[in-house]
Amino acid sequence: MKYILSVAVILCLAFSASAQDAELLAPTPPGPFIKFSEMSHDFGDIEQGEKVEYTFEFTNTGDAPIVISNVLTTCGCTASSWPREPVLPGTSSKIEVSFNSAGKIGHQNKVITIMSNATNNPERVKIVTNILPKTDS
Repeated sequence: MKYILSVAVILCLAFSASAQDAELLAPTPPGPFIKFSEMSHDFGDIEQGEKVEYTFEFTNTGDAPIVISNVLTTCGCTASSWPREPVLPGTSSKIEVSFNSAGKIGHQNKVITIMSNATNNPERVKIVTNILPKTDS
C-alpha cells in the first residue's frame, strides 16, 4: 500500500512539473502580446502623505503593434501615464504609476489594469506598500 501511495505522489509531482514546463514553453499566440519585466512593485514602508512613483517596463513580444487604449486604477490615489502611440513588435515602452499616500494608513495593494489590443488583454500589474503614521518632526 505504501508503495502504491508513493508511486501516486511521484506521478502527481511529475505531471505538475511537466504542465508548468509546457506553460512556460508555450509559444506566443499571433498578434500583439504585452510582456512586463515585473508584474508587481513593493515600495515597502512609507510615511503617510508621501508620494511615490514607479515605472513598469514592458515589451511587445508579439508580431503586431500594441495599442494601449486605457490604464485603469483601483482608486483616485494612483495616476498613470502610458504610450499613446503604437508599440511595435520587439520594442519596449513603459507605464508610469504614482501613488499619493495622503489619508491612507496600513497595507495598500493597488491594481493597475492595462487595456489594449494585445492577445493577453487585459493585463494587470500592481503596487504594494505599507503606510506608517506620519511622525511629528
